[in-house]
Amino acid sequence: MITVIIPTKQYKELIDAKLRYEYLRQVFDKDFFSSPPTRSGKEIVRALRDTKRYNIRFLKSIEKGLQRSSYFRA
Repeated sequence: MITVIIPTKQYKELIDAKLRYEYLRQVFDKDFFSSPPTRSGKEIVRALRDTKRYNIRFLKSIEKGLQRSSYFRA
């Protein structure tokens, strides 16, 4: 076994990078590119509005984009 000595800061950066990699790997292991569960743009905007995390301007922008999309219905 070989012992390698590195500074604590570099060790923490390596651990952080590993944890981020593992998180992304788990996300992509799921069906990441599957279709959304609904095709209703109104339903999606309503769900986003109900979270109370997004401002009105953002929600209007999402709604406009969904209306332009050929995938989502009104």
